[in-house]
This record gives sequence, C-alpha cells and structure tokens, in this order.
Amino acid sequence: MKIPFVYGKLALFSDFTDRETELERLVNNFKSGVNTMLISPRRWGKSSLVVKAADRVIAKNKKVKVCFIDVFEVRTEAQFYQVLAEAVMKVTTSRIDEIGGYLQRFMSKLLPKISFSPDNMQEICLAFDWKDLQKHPSEVLDLAEKMAIEKKIEIVLCFDEFQNIAAFEHPLAFQKKLRSHWQKHQKVSYCLYGSKRHMMMDIFTSPSMPFYKFGDVFFLEKIKEDKWVPFIQSKFLESKKKIHEKDARLIAQLVENHPYYVQQLAQLTWLRTINTCKSPSIHDAHDTLMLQLSLLFQNITDSLSIMQVHFLKALVNGETRLSSKKILDTYDLGSSANISQLKKALANREIIDIVTNEVNFTDPVYKAWLKKYYFKIK
Repeated sequence: MKIPFVYGKLALFSDFTDRETELERLVNNFKSGVNTMLISPRRWGKSSLVVKAADRVIAKNKKVKVCFIDVFEVRTEAQFYQVLAEAVMKVTTSRIDEIGGYLQRFMSKLLPKISFSPDNMQEICLAFDWKDLQKHPSEVLDLAEKMAIEKKIEIVLCFDEFQNIAAFEHPLAFQKKLRSHWQKHQKVSYCLYGSKRHMMMDIFTSPSMPFYKFGDVFFLEKIKEDKWVPFIQSKFLESKKKIHEKDARLIAQLVENHPYYVQQLAQLTWLRTINTCKSPSIHDAHDTLMLQLSLLFQNITDSLSIMQVHFLKALVNGETRLSSKKILDTYDLGSSANISQLKKALANREIIDIVTNEVNFTDPVYKAWLKKYYFKIK
C-alpha cells in the first residue's frame, strides 16, 4: 500500500495542499514578467510552490520556459556563472548541434569549452576561463535575454537558496553586477528564493542593498491548521483508513503547522493505524519523531553557549518579556543588552526566527525535544 504522505521531496499533484493565494500570486508574477523574492524558513514548501506555479504557467503558455538553478552548492562567482549558463542552454536548446552555434554567437568573447555526459547528451557542461569571465560577465548575465529574444520565448529564472551569494568573495560588488544587468531584461524575469530569512531580508529589504525594490517580495506563511485537517483526513481515506477531525487537528498542532513535520508526523501516525487512528498513536509517533532526531538535537544544543541554552529555556517556557529584570534573573541571562545579541546569534544559526519582534523556534520538534528530554519540563 502506498504511503499517502510526502516529506523530504517536492510535494506535487495531490500531495500539494492549500497555498492557493500564494500560488495565484506567483503564477501572475510569472505570467506578467514580475520579479519575485520569496522568503520563508527551511522546509516550509517554497520549492514545491515554485514548481507548482511553473507547471501551471507552462501548461497554459508553451512560449514560457522556466529554469531552476540551485545555488546551495555554489561557492564562488565563477561557479555561479557556470551553472547559470548551463541551465539557460539546457532550458532553451533541445538540439545538441545548436548549442555550439548559439554559444559562438552570444558568448564569442568567452568561447567556453563544451562537454557532454556520455549517458545523457543533454547534460552539458561548460568550462570558462576565469580571467575572461571577469572581463566579460555580461556574456553570461545577458545570455538568457539573448536566447529569449532569439527563440521568441519568455524565460523565468528561479534561483533556490539565493542568499548564498552573500558568502561570495565580493558579495556587494557581485550583487550590483547582477542588478545592473537583470533590471534591463524584458524577456526574462527572476524568482529568487531562500530559507535563511535574515540573509534574504538583508539582500532584498535594505535600502542600501543593490536588490532593494527589485520586485515583489513576499513571505511564505505556514499552512493554517484548518487547511491541514481536511488534507490529513482525505489522505487517510484514500488508503481506506480513518482519522477523526480532532486527531487530524492534533497532528498539526503538535508540530505547530510546520509543513514538513505535519507530513512526517501524519505518515508515522498512518503507519501505526490499522483502521481508525487513535490519539495515543499520534503522541507515540510524535515521541518517536523526537527520539529519531535526538542525536542531532543534542549536537545542536551542545554547540551553544550556556547563556544561549538559558535563553532557549525561557522561550520553551513561553516567556515573552525577555528583557525584564525578572526573566533576566530567573534564567541567568545577565543584562538586557545580552538579549539582542542572543537573538542575533541564534537567528544566524537558524534556531530561532524573529518576525515583528516575535521570537519563535524554526524547528517545533526541537522545541518539543528541549522541553521534554533536555529541560524535562512537565
């Protein structure tokens, strides 16, 4: 019997739930050529949303090509140019014998070396001379626009984990270079998304940064509990199992509506259900999930300073007035000046997320593990 819940990979077709408002907004941006900056914590479903929007746009207009580029493993400006050029050629050129001709026309100052995978001739690899790239970056940065005009198509370039460009050797100069070229493009639009909220915010919302007001910035929210309940119930029914509304709601509540964990906890619960789900099975599944991740969580906690651990204990206990003298004394946090430093350090580690002065754990299962197994709070 097929397991009806999906996590750890793209949620497509019937596995994709809700997000209709965000989906419509993204589809309209793709269709209208509006640049989009999509920001949310890791595992909230950004990639699934972008792919779903791309599929919907492509299904209605064959003249639109959507290109996906993952910057997660890209460490240098040179690598960025390489993966960009390769991705553009793959999405715009179906015939291998055309590639050399287009590169000669549009990248004549670089003359990259071309190689192909023996197993799949469409898997092309371009090699550039870095000195030439430094002199003529426009050869790569304008390649998509030139190919779109040549092919009479429109292209959407989607960059996942885009915030990684902030770690390049000269990040500000590189961002200025990208903006100066990309803002002129008429046939190419950009979807830039990433999971490190504070880094993405620095790139796109600071008036002093090159990508300020580059396009539509929107923040992906969690899927609401009322959307998860019918989704979970329907998935159980598909496999001829049953779960009552209150128990489906419990699954979402235990992991605070976190998209990845809702699917994972629902799967663990489903595996424990023969006919009708019972709440003890959900709590058992939740406990199993915490224990599965216990070594990871222990390593994270061991890497923190004593004061950072004290700060997390205050959060686990639901404290909100973190700078008050009572909280500072109760949790041994020192002075109120320490609080902003602790927040920044933990946000940089992606342990907490700060939105409009509200502090939350990015990982609700880590929060639950801390409470039950580390701090042993009843």
